Amino acid sequence: MPQPSPTFIEEALDAARGTWALVLGRPDAASYFDFSQRGLIGSFIALLLAVTVSVFGPQLLGAASPTGTAAGVTLLSALIFAVQIGAAYLVLQMMGRLDGFMPYLVADNWANFYVSLFGLLLSALLGANDIMLLVMGVLAIVIEVNIARRIVTLAPVQIVIFIVAQLAANFIGLMILGGFLLQTMGPAV
Repeated sequence: MPQPSPTFIEEALDAARGTWALVLGRPDAASYFDFSQRGLIGSFIALLLAVTVSVFGPQLLGAASPTGTAAGVTLLSALIFAVQIGAAYLVLQMMGRLDGFMPYLVADNWANFYVSLFGLLLSALLGANDIMLLVMGVLAIVIEVNIARRIVTLAPVQIVIFIVAQLAANFIGLMILGGFLLQTMGPAV
């Protein structure tokens, strides 16, 4: 008899456990994520929610933002995500490890969702500051390294190449795409 598919809430709770396992670097982290087509779709829903939390969460906490900022940040987030995913795909293809691409996407999308929620919670409790940004940056790197280790199962040298490629793609994408968006949006009024 076939097992019923988990609800989105059940999938989200399992992914929360998986994200926590990634933070801790536990070897069983992969067992919490659904790497099927259905799981991939659920993870993209979580990613859309993560972008929504990142873009509109500060406004819910009372932070003022100029008109059009949310649209610009949303577009920039989508473009940077595409560049990062493209870099991950290319590196995994060069390593002959495309089998790890879908699991990487699923785990990364869910991790982004929970890191966004955690960032919003920290902002609400402590206010946005440099210490919080540093904590969030370190947390993101730990999670990315553990996704490469525990989900994609890359060797240590491959992990370094994978992470450096993503960081470089994010940096270059942010500089080029962010600069382009700033030019097209015009000067702040």
